[in-house]
Amino acid sequence: MVSSIPKDSQSVSELKEFYRQMVLIRKFEEAAAKAYSVGKIGGFLHLYIGQEAVGVGSIAALTPKDYIVSTYRDHGHALARGLSPKPLMAELFGRGTGISKGNGGSMHFFDRNAHFMGGHGIVGGHISLAAGIAFASKFKKEDSVTICFFGEGAANIGSFHEGLNLAAIWKLPVVFICENNHYAMGTPEYRALAVKDVSVRAYAYDMARDHIEGDEVRKVRDHVQVAVERARRGEGPTLIEVSTYRFRGHSMSDPAKYRTKEELDAYKKKDPLMRARHELELGGIKTEELDKMDLDIQTQIDEAYQYAETSPEPPLSQLHKYVYAEDK
Repeated sequence: MVSSIPKDSQSVSELKEFYRQMVLIRKFEEAAAKAYSVGKIGGFLHLYIGQEAVGVGSIAALTPKDYIVSTYRDHGHALARGLSPKPLMAELFGRGTGISKGNGGSMHFFDRNAHFMGGHGIVGGHISLAAGIAFASKFKKEDSVTICFFGEGAANIGSFHEGLNLAAIWKLPVVFICENNHYAMGTPEYRALAVKDVSVRAYAYDMARDHIEGDEVRKVRDHVQVAVERARRGEGPTLIEVSTYRFRGHSMSDPAKYRTKEELDAYKKKDPLMRARHELELGGIKTEELDKMDLDIQTQIDEAYQYAETSPEPPLSQLHKYVYAEDK
């Protein structure tokens, strides 16, 4: 394991906060998996386990006025944005206290106040929406940047090319982040991508590009920050590919038998949580303090689980309330 030991108290404190966020995401997802397995969550459930450093590092580069557009694997992004686990877990349970009032479920977390502009279930369809949000920011002179997460499978969808083309033409303040976990559902990238490096597609749109490994949270933050600052200066969009890996199947219904145990074990040795914890210990944080942090976070997740379980279901009268735009 390559180490980058924090060199001062500020960097140790920063990494400690990133570690806290990643543990929060990991434990939230593990609790969601448990709830799904006993029938408390219905529909689809796509877990972010293994990819935590990408979401936490990317969103750390943003300010509160910036926008986030996510995929159906949106739990980690929402938690990294600072949304409370309680309404998020309640949304998974389909309860009226959920972040989307129980109407959206796992794939449709949304919080306008946090500029979290939704998880989106249509593969790649949200990429052009992100360009639209960035266009609105530029038109209104908001000084805001939009980041858009998607998987490598979405890079073969028409909306990917439409969104990037328009963003480049209009020099929109948007950063496109491809979380390449190397499997589009069960299809390995070598069977779906003629050129494995998605980031080189930026050349076709005269767009800045970057490609990094996603196993170290501060590295992700530093690279995304460069792109965010470029966008904020009015210098246009960037396409960043972050190589990562999901430790679970595509969704809870996927046993992931298309990959070997040896491959999975190799990636688990690069677990971003393990790496961050190791570097914190090298930086002087005691194991007991980190263990206590883990326990405190587990308590927080247990409380969110209980909150979701005891929250009321949305009333039947709400069934069509948020389907169409309503007069205010």
